Amino acid sequence: MVKTNEKQNIETSNKNQHTPCVLDEALTFLKKDAPAKFVEKVDISLQTGIDARKMMVRGMARLPNGTGKSVSVAVFATGDLAKSAEKAGAHRVGFEDLFEELKGDDWNYDVIIATPEAMAMVGKLGKKLGPKGLMPNPKLGTVTSDVQKAVTSALAGQVQFKLDKAGIIHCSIGTVEFSNQALEENLLALLSEVKKSKPAAAKGQYLRKLSVSTTMSKGSYLVDLTKLTI
Repeated sequence: MVKTNEKQNIETSNKNQHTPCVLDEALTFLKKDAPAKFVEKVDISLQTGIDARKMMVRGMARLPNGTGKSVSVAVFATGDLAKSAEKAGAHRVGFEDLFEELKGDDWNYDVIIATPEAMAMVGKLGKKLGPKGLMPNPKLGTVTSDVQKAVTSALAGQVQFKLDKAGIIHCSIGTVEFSNQALEENLLALLSEVKKSKPAAAKGQYLRKLSVSTTMSKGSYLVDLTKLTI
């Protein structure tokens, strides 16, 4: 039999899953209900008013408090740029040798960066890297001559966002171990970049609905976008 206090908590939790609430409240409920024995990620789903068949929204956002996970970065570069990448903390720096490595399956990099000169070769890995969202792209800052800055940003908690076919952006903003304030700061940084990426031809309401969840949560909580200062 469910105790009165427990029943009230469950009813309150369920109510807020379907009724927009302030972010702090949603995060508190999620952390309290987190069932997993591992550190769960806190994820957001942002419904936009963009028709993904006609327009695209994508970009990078640097989360001020990081992502809560270690990031493995590989860089295609030679000479002084290779040295700069190594100095910045890249886990793997190479050229033809890195190309051969990525042709196989025995690797696990989260971010791949390339100098413009390397793209003629890296482009041949499109079928391998594209489906994983790892293909270097100048619009995302992963094709650049400033490899030191790119590596530093990736290691500091830079995340990629992109519309799916339903016009929704899915992204992680940290873990349940983060304070609510840290998660809010990360979310606001992400939303700021998403707003900057709004297509010029887009009309109507751009950001429509925001929900938060954790890796193993049974559901998500709607967040009142009007209460966020973006």
